[in-house]
Amino acid sequence: MFLELLQFLATLDTGFNVLNYLTVRAVFSMLTALLITLLLGKTIISKLQQYQIGQIIRSDGPESHHIKAGTPTMGGVLILFSFFVSMIIWGDWNNTYLWMILATTLIFGTIGFFDDYLKLKKQSSDGLKSRYKFIAQSFGAIAIGGWLVSIASAPIETQLLIPFFKDAALEIGVIGLFIISYLVIVGSSNAVNLTDGLDGLAIMPVILISGGLAIFAYIGGNYNFSDYLNMPFMPGTGELFVVCAALIGSGFGFLWFNTYPAEIFMGDTGSLSIGSILAVVAIIVRQEILFFFMGGIFVAETVSVILQVWYFRQTRKRLFLMAPIHHHFEKKGLSEPKIIVRFWMITLILILICLASIKIR
Repeated sequence: MFLELLQFLATLDTGFNVLNYLTVRAVFSMLTALLITLLLGKTIISKLQQYQIGQIIRSDGPESHHIKAGTPTMGGVLILFSFFVSMIIWGDWNNTYLWMILATTLIFGTIGFFDDYLKLKKQSSDGLKSRYKFIAQSFGAIAIGGWLVSIASAPIETQLLIPFFKDAALEIGVIGLFIISYLVIVGSSNAVNLTDGLDGLAIMPVILISGGLAIFAYIGGNYNFSDYLNMPFMPGTGELFVVCAALIGSGFGFLWFNTYPAEIFMGDTGSLSIGSILAVVAIIVRQEILFFFMGGIFVAETVSVILQVWYFRQTRKRLFLMAPIHHHFEKKGLSEPKIIVRFWMITLILILICLASIKIR
């Protein structure tokens, strides 16, 4: 919307052309999302407290979490609102990927919102039943995966890029693209949801991963950079640089209120949608494998739950003191801030290693 206005103004004064540049729009996209989140944060928290929309704590969780009962939740609404508005203002409406991201946000945000609503209504940590949530996520992933397949035209769009190796790619075809899209979207959505158990634990890795994916999107969408770095050129993906910037801005704004001790939690409204947004960006820029490594913390959290369930069914004993694994460390006596910061550090290291793949080819 604003981009079209800027293009019109540029016909009157060429000085406005600077605001059309991708990097400039990305900066303003980030700042817009950040300011909206910061300005509305206190108001949203007050409203949530007024209507008693507070977090329901698991009875079997760490004792230190009991004091968090009643902390405003569904803060994902704040993240998604600032992200959505920033995209509408600074995004290129002619870019298909922009609308795909916005559709993903709405679909998975709605699923998360309904899940949070049921938790509050039942006053229980169990919201939407797992099978129903999985079915809803599957329908969303199938819709987005189908969309991705329908617009796949260039050969690179049906290839799985192998990082750290020059010109290494596996042709997977449209069926393979659809299957991988489904798995990555559903898996990432649930992984971020499982990680969101401590103050700021999930949102900072989201910010860092968004930054990493933004770099790949910018390179892939720029012919000169992609040619120089021997990476595939993918027209249109540069717009995801603006998308990732908006997610970083809304994420930092939310972290202002979500950092330990948290004044608000994102809830499933935020975690399910944010996880799916990252997944779709990773798929579009063809970096699914690197996304797996960037989100190593999310993967570890998910695997810990799977192993816990499997081991208990086999032995009737627990492999971890509690799953997801961040609760295991709490049970072992580590303080919450220490676990959070260490998980952040691990994510940063993993992302730096993945970024090194740009030159190690």
